[in-house]
Parts: sequence; C-alpha cells; structure tokens
Amino acid sequence: MEHNLREAGFFGTMEPEQMTAKYGSPVYVYNEGILRSRCRELKQMVTYPHFVIDYSIKANFNPALLQIVKEEGLEVDVMSPGEIYLAKMAGYEPNQIFYICNNVSEEEMCYAIEAGVTTSVDSLSQLEQYGRLNPGGKVAIRLNPGHGAGHHQKVVTAGKETKFGIDAEMLHEVKEILARHNLALIGLNQHIGSLFLDKEQYLKSVDSILNCAKEFPDLEFVDFGGGFGISYHKEDKKKRLDLKDLGKELDEIMYRFAEEYGREIIFRAEPGRYVTAESSVLLGTVTAVKNNHENKYIGTDIGFNVLMRPVLYDSYHEIEVYGKSVEMSGKKERVTVVGNICESGDILAKDRMLPSMREKDVIGVLDAGAYGHVMSSNYNGRLRPAEVLVKEDREVCLIRKRDTFEDLAGNYVLLP
Repeated sequence: MEHNLREAGFFGTMEPEQMTAKYGSPVYVYNEGILRSRCRELKQMVTYPHFVIDYSIKANFNPALLQIVKEEGLEVDVMSPGEIYLAKMAGYEPNQIFYICNNVSEEEMCYAIEAGVTTSVDSLSQLEQYGRLNPGGKVAIRLNPGHGAGHHQKVVTAGKETKFGIDAEMLHEVKEILARHNLALIGLNQHIGSLFLDKEQYLKSVDSILNCAKEFPDLEFVDFGGGFGISYHKEDKKKRLDLKDLGKELDEIMYRFAEEYGREIIFRAEPGRYVTAESSVLLGTVTAVKNNHENKYIGTDIGFNVLMRPVLYDSYHEIEVYGKSVEMSGKKERVTVVGNICESGDILAKDRMLPSMREKDVIGVLDAGAYGHVMSSNYNGRLRPAEVLVKEDREVCLIRKRDTFEDLAGNYVLLP
C-alpha cells in the first residue's frame, strides 16, 4: 500500500515531494479524473428520468471543483448565503441551487429568497418566519423520519437525539402554517446522516418520507437526502457502497410511487461525501520523530487546523509514506502520527503500522476531499494550505492559494 496512489498516477506529472516544495506543506491535492468518475457513477445509478443528484457542497466548496461537478450534470444543495455565493461563482443558476437551512436569521433567509433559490426549512418556527418574509411563496420542508445513521453520533442527522427536521407527526401544524401564509409546499426533504455503506437504513427513510409525501398532492419533488459512504479503511478491503444495487431498489420505489401519486415528480439525492472524498490526498511533511516512554511519535505539519475530522469525529484516514528513506529501509513499525497544534487531541493516526520514517519524508493522508479544507482554520495562527488539481491531462494547477500572514491579519483592527 505504501506507494499505491503514486504508482497509480494520482499525482500526474509531479512527485509528492515536488508538490510540497512548490505549493508549500501541507497541501491538498485533487484528482480530476476520480472526481468526474464519482459524478458519473451517481448520474448512472437509476433509470427513472426525473432523478437529480444534488452535491452537498458543505463537503467541499472549492469553486474550481464545483465547475467540474456542474459540467458532469450535478446540481447543488447549500447551507448558507456564503455557499449560495460560491455556487453562483462556479456558474450555477438559482434553479440549480437548493438551500437547506437550519436555524437561520431573517437576514439570511431573505438573502436566499432574493437570490431566487428554492428554500427548505426544518422547524415550524422557521416555516413561520419564511411565511412572514415571503407570503404566497413556494417552500420546502425538512422532515425527521425518526431514525438516523452515521459512523459517529455527531454526524447522525435524524432520529430522536438530533436538532434537525420537523417531526412527521406535526404535518397538521405544517398545513396550518402553509394556509396562514398562503405558502405552496413544493418539496419534502430529509437527511438521516453521513457515511452509510449499508442501504437498509437509507431505504427505510425513503419509505418514511414517501408516506408523508402522500399527504401533499401538489409536490414538485421529494429529496431522499444522502450520506452515501466511502470505505476509509482501504486495507480491510471493505466493500464499496453498491450504487447499482441501491439504484435498482430506488428505481422500483420511484416508479411505483409515481404511479400511485398520479404523475412523475422529481426525486433528489444528496451524496456529498461520495462525490469528493476519494478525489483528494492531503500531503504533509514529517518534522520530528521521537519516543515518549513506550510510544513512538511521528510529528508532522498536518495539525487539526488542516484536517479536523480525526479530532472531531474520531475519523480514520489511511496514510501513505513517500521518501527515499522509506524505499531503502522497507521496514514497518507501530507509531502514532501527530500534528503541530498545542492540543493533546492533535492526533492524525494512532497506533498504526507504517513504514519507518525520518524527518523531511512526505506523507499522504488519503480520502481527504470531503470535510477537509472546508473545515480548516487559522487556529494557533497557522496558515490554511493551498489546494491543487491534477487535471485529466496529468498537468497540475493551483485552485486555491496558500494563506499568507497578510491574510491572517487582514481583518483585524488595532486600537489607536
């Protein structure tokens, strides 16, 4: 596994060491071919003619990547005015943007209304707010199907222990608010959680939302949500999410519902992570090697300000090691890989069997394309890394500059 991605041509015309030298370390590297491949897999998963894939750009909203996703025919769902702005920057039209808001201010909701994007609200009070701001308008609601899924409690977004969605038992109250503000309910959506590899929970939630859809005869669409998972444990050879199998079952469900409903409405899905996760490797540099009591630590410049998932979700990412010392030794040892942030939780990988490393070796953190750079910060006064794209012709181009100290200080105002 040590040099699998390099040998597979992931890095195009450059070596990992050349990339960190040119663009700084750490650096996020994306592969255009893999990104396009994931988009096409999703577009081809069903035969139902009115099925829309909405890429949830909270996973990664780099506008250059959004341009590629748009070229592949995916629409987007967004969570904020900032994401609406970035989607438009990438060329998306308002009718291709679905705004799914959560506990937002009047100002933010007005931004979406004025932008002309379809809005979904996820509480009765937010539905009231929307009605006050846009009486007679069109709106969607987010339902909580009562059960969720995910690899960590913090990514489960449905069920009895989450802040998201309107309880399906409150549909009568929804109807009262709609009538009071003369609102037209055009869509229902849901999201049970992130990173499912087993289709059963997802299909169960699909049945739940379609039962609710029967209560509203004039819907334009039903959004099944997403959370399509990838296997972060490559060495375990876990099976990928079987899109063909899932698509076959969704086809049967959608055609049957359309027949019962009396017309073919639009169905949507939100596979955010699946689109971008595997398209990126985060490169960093070994800066220290030391033994503390019984543990051997590999210090790197990849702190949790660069990749937050491990400290936030106890997430697992495989690590590859690049460097002449690795190629020469061929040895492996049990180590804990850590970052450069002044926090004891700044651990990238704990108790891993990895090739023996030395200072200045380059490491690659796999599957970093979702919830990676978008969650990065300037904590400890550190600079957010650059992002580069390996294009289909194998050439490498910069798609986000590395922060500078001027960027770090730019919005502060000193006292006179």
